[in-house]
Amino acid sequence: MQLELGGKAAIVTGGSRGIGAAIAAQLVREGASICLVASDPARLERAAATLRQAGEGKVVHCAVDLRDPAAAAQVVEAALRELGRLDILVNCAGATKRGDFFALSDADWMDGFALKFHGAVRLTRQAWPHLREAGGAVLNIIGVGGRTPAPDFTIGGAVNAAFMHFTKAMAAIGQADGVRVNAINPGRIETDRLAYNIERLAASRGISTAEATAELLRASGIRRFGTPEEIAAVAAFMVSPRAAYMQGTLVDVDGGETRGL
Repeated sequence: MQLELGGKAAIVTGGSRGIGAAIAAQLVREGASICLVASDPARLERAAATLRQAGEGKVVHCAVDLRDPAAAAQVVEAALRELGRLDILVNCAGATKRGDFFALSDADWMDGFALKFHGAVRLTRQAWPHLREAGGAVLNIIGVGGRTPAPDFTIGGAVNAAFMHFTKAMAAIGQADGVRVNAINPGRIETDRLAYNIERLAASRGISTAEATAELLRASGIRRFGTPEEIAAVAAFMVSPRAAYMQGTLVDVDGGETRGL
């Protein structure tokens, strides 16, 4: 399927690894130009160099910490300066701390919201006038943890639920402004974060990582973990003109783990 993304310009946050990097690579293969955003300059430079070999679209990068209230303006200014336009915003940055609720500090909660939620809110606000002019799209990469509460994911679940609410609210604004706003809720995807969680489970239970992996799959009720590329394929479609009738849609891509409506 031709996604008609040639000539489009996108900002992808969290783009130096994992799901963000896979989405950026897929968009470049589809002909889009990318402003890649992450906080680690060295890792971001390596990711951008790899991305430049993936397709014909132009690739630039902007190293910022999206917790900083000034970062959103820096990112949008860099994208417009280097790419000349802005059609797509993919908010994919942010990880939240897991653990015993009573061991999580106020600082952990503040940090969880500061990057994933407030970073995306500021970037959406800053990019909106340009997306409105282009008739563009926002795609938020959130997570199924916002649908199903878990005792060791109190921060992440709360952040994700708020992010879903924000997506729906912005989609209503986008109806009037001609900007499509949707979201993907990934499940358990093979990223560094999943590997860390498996190692943490193995250590806490005194079992091997292989045993921890099998236990996590059984507990989740899924046959396997997903890949970043599977999320990227859905993302590319959702930001493309082919998905023009999708607005305020939350798509779970989780192998069937989420069973509630």
